Amino acid sequence: MTTKRDYYEVLGVSRSADDTEIKKAYRRLAMKCHPDRNQNDKSAEAAFKECQEAYQVLADAQKRAAYDQFGHAGLDGSGGGGGFYGAGAGAAGFADIFGDVFGDIFGGGGGGGRRASQVYRGADVRFGLDLSLEDAVHGTEARIRVPTMATCEVCKGSGARAGSAPVACPTCGGHGQVRMQQGIFSIQQTCPNCRGNGRLVSQPCPECRGEGRARHAKTLSVTIPAGVDDGDQIRVSGQGDAGENGGPPGDLYVQVKLRQHPLFRRDQDDLYCKVPVSFGMVVLGGEIEVPSLDGRMSLKIPAETQTDKVFRIRGKGVKNVRNGHVGNLFCQVTVETPVNLTRAQRELLGNFEQTLREGRERHSPVEHSWLDKLRGFFEPRT
Repeated sequence: MTTKRDYYEVLGVSRSADDTEIKKAYRRLAMKCHPDRNQNDKSAEAAFKECQEAYQVLADAQKRAAYDQFGHAGLDGSGGGGGFYGAGAGAAGFADIFGDVFGDIFGGGGGGGRRASQVYRGADVRFGLDLSLEDAVHGTEARIRVPTMATCEVCKGSGARAGSAPVACPTCGGHGQVRMQQGIFSIQQTCPNCRGNGRLVSQPCPECRGEGRARHAKTLSVTIPAGVDDGDQIRVSGQGDAGENGGPPGDLYVQVKLRQHPLFRRDQDDLYCKVPVSFGMVVLGGEIEVPSLDGRMSLKIPAETQTDKVFRIRGKGVKNVRNGHVGNLFCQVTVETPVNLTRAQRELLGNFEQTLREGRERHSPVEHSWLDKLRGFFEPRT
């Protein structure tokens, strides 16, 4: 008497494997050693019988429980090999196994048309939202009006005119799929007549034209988290287009677009602004008032500050929406040239300029150095 191998060992799965793992293992082995693919190969036929026998037991909850407790002796012959493969109807043909695999890939399942119709998830919808810098930095609640495909309110999604109803597709019998057979290969495909719907509408609804969905604008309230930046997307689950044939809806993606700010420029978590100051302020020094998103602040300007000098104010930038890091505020001072001067002011500046020229190297070192370079550029080289 030949000792039977352990069924879990036959399928190559652990004793804790679930139904899905067992089924996948069986399909893989059955397709590999099926007699239709291994003509006149007795070892392949024996291996196929063995894997079918193992699957027949492990796929049945009661038989598997008995086998786990008592082994082969606990099956009372129900797990024997006689009824698993042969020329009769009890054998699973290679085309059936192949079709079962492709049925799962194409959404059909292994039942040869058990589905009523194909359902489709609704499309995702993208909506551009213009935001001020203040709202993006501090967060806000935005009310938006989004056009989406929604279930038709007139026909309630059936696609049929009032008083009529969809009929089963004669091509696929209402299953939404047809099976194409060529030799030993069997592939399940979407029905070309009803396009997977399983139903045909002879009298379409005038509102949705038989589609079961219609364009509809809905108003939503969307929470904008503090710190979002230009180009960031906020996903609102289930608020996209409605699905087809009862399928789930898509999602709504709200894409942030920051409006240009009159004072600040944002670069990731940092803010930049230009601050005009008077000539006297940069020469003598002092304090000026600068803006921040938290209110007004004082900035100390040291004496003899040069134009375009950048001052950093820590922690007055933007709090990052992802990691909580807080950026800085950078203030760039620009010297404003006085305009509309009076005669007295011109005379004062003229006298002041004269005193600067008398000590140019000491008072204006940058200009003095530049003039030396300029002379060297134009003087003839020997």
